[in-house]
Amino acid sequence: MKVTLKDGSFKEFEQPMSVLDIAASISSGLARAACGGELDGESVDLRYVVDKDCQLNILTARDEKGLAALRHTASHVMAQAVKRLYPDAKLAIGPSIADGFYYDIDFASPIAAEDLEKIEAEMKKIIKEGLPLERFTLPREEALALMREKEEPYKVELIQDLPEGEEISFYKQGEFTDLCAGPHLMNTKDVGKAYKLMSIAGAYWRGNEHNKMLTRIYATAFGKKEELEAYITMMEEAKKRDHRKLGRELGLFMMHDAGPGFPFFLPKGMVLKNTLMEYWREIHKKAGYVEISTPIMLNRSLWETSGHWDHYKNNMYTTVIDEQDFAIKPMNCPGGVLVYASEPRSYRDLPLRMGEIGLVHRHEKSGQLHGLMRVRCFNQDDAHIFMTPEQIKEEIKGVARLINEVYTLFGFQYHVELSTRPEDSMGSDEDWEMATEGLRGALDELGLDYVVNEGDGAFYGPKIDFHLVDAIGRTWQCGTIQLDFQLPQRFELEYQGADGEKHRPIMIHRVAFGSIERFIGILIEHFAGAFPTWLAPVQVKVLPISDKFAEYGESVRKQLDEAGIRVELDTRSEKIGYKIREAQMQKIPYMLIVGQKEQEEGVVAVRSRFAGDEGQKSLAAFAEEVKEEIRTKAVREVKVNEQK
Repeated sequence: MKVTLKDGSFKEFEQPMSVLDIAASISSGLARAACGGELDGESVDLRYVVDKDCQLNILTARDEKGLAALRHTASHVMAQAVKRLYPDAKLAIGPSIADGFYYDIDFASPIAAEDLEKIEAEMKKIIKEGLPLERFTLPREEALALMREKEEPYKVELIQDLPEGEEISFYKQGEFTDLCAGPHLMNTKDVGKAYKLMSIAGAYWRGNEHNKMLTRIYATAFGKKEELEAYITMMEEAKKRDHRKLGRELGLFMMHDAGPGFPFFLPKGMVLKNTLMEYWREIHKKAGYVEISTPIMLNRSLWETSGHWDHYKNNMYTTVIDEQDFAIKPMNCPGGVLVYASEPRSYRDLPLRMGEIGLVHRHEKSGQLHGLMRVRCFNQDDAHIFMTPEQIKEEIKGVARLINEVYTLFGFQYHVELSTRPEDSMGSDEDWEMATEGLRGALDELGLDYVVNEGDGAFYGPKIDFHLVDAIGRTWQCGTIQLDFQLPQRFELEYQGADGEKHRPIMIHRVAFGSIERFIGILIEHFAGAFPTWLAPVQVKVLPISDKFAEYGESVRKQLDEAGIRVELDTRSEKIGYKIREAQMQKIPYMLIVGQKEQEEGVVAVRSRFAGDEGQKSLAAFAEEVKEEIRTKAVREVKVNEQK
């Protein structure tokens, strides 16, 4: 048996061996660190017996899938600790997730956040006990009997829903047994010390609001303690940057029970929102787009033609007008298609790039709403490009370059995913293959690294997703490029080719911000509310030292306002130190302190968020510097602690 390793080397074995034994044959250190294996691209348990020639990667906690196995094992340790402390608790599911793991549990009596410390202490005991994890399988009826005996109704339901013939596996550690497909570590002691229970929340069983509300315990685990400490530090920083908290403190937006999931933008928030949209219009005009606006509500027949009625109806708000069904648009694309179809098109008109910042509505479940990140109405910066097949690659490359320009401006790093055909989709295999290869070819020609995300495309076509990395390392999916052969066919779109014949255009759906609202939420957290000057709702605050200099302060404010700078004047009868501290808390880029000396010399004393005291300057010189900073959309580095 020949086993090829990740580095291209290989080992030969005379008889089948487990993944763990193969790791041990390479080195004892690798065996100690091993969390699982990847056999010909598929994740396998350390216990898995390799019995054929294959490609095998030994996974450790440094690998995403290896770390998932560690976290999955930690979730079993947590569940065991819960069962020891709360014997009447009923277990639901406990998967590993992007940042850790969770377990949904039905407690006989509610627990509080203070109880997590007690559960953690019991986990520590279980890990110290060094209980081996033993995998076994049972026939369906025996599996059901075991879970009924243990009085685990949620596990019984899960088994009943498994397809006939599905292998039903369990993992046992000490007195604790859990229904689980794995993979897992070999021993509870292998979980180590780098774990932490983070919070509790409510979660409906199977995500269905008609089911019972369970208690979800969120937790995390890492291979090393310093990685856990770095993560906890990041989470603490994230709390400080929470856009809901900063949005309230900075007067940007609000939410109200009168419209759950429907954000209210306040005056300063509207400045921020409009500035972003002005920037969007600026770069799209430069890139050859025309702007359109389509109705917020269209009739049912349109959504049936587009396919949304069949594939997206549960997320759409509907009404009846003149005895006809209408739907508020959840996306802008069908309206863009109607604009294309409104007049005859020639190959000379293509590519036709049409952009729209359209207000869309989607029915999100109440438990999924989260500030501006998950709302029920938002402005989507859609654009649709209609083109010939020969123009596909160049148009995709052009969109990718534009998205790169946007993200680079805000200082975002990003990575790219290519998502392929999902199960719920429409169209022929040939169209999907052509569309997918079009996207893949454009990415290859641009030299962009990407990973393939199988089965996560839109129902009408494959897509490229751009995942931003913010200032504290979190990832957000924003930009997307979707290639669509389906809507042009369903709406019978045409253009006259150079041969005089009718042809079907190809369509690109794409966004850069994604949702303006969500992008604002991301920006608030990325910059911790301290926006670059060009984006800041208030760019300059004028602070008279006392009432005697309010008139001079007003003169300064007026001149800056006339220069196109967003400026406020603070004439309150407060000490100057208090005014400065408050302006700092409001994240104002520049403060101009004016007193007797400034008034006599016709200057201003400049204090910035970036460098502290910048000394006295003429108002004209200061205004020109700020205008240039705004014009170039520069991001100045902060060199001082703005809270001092």
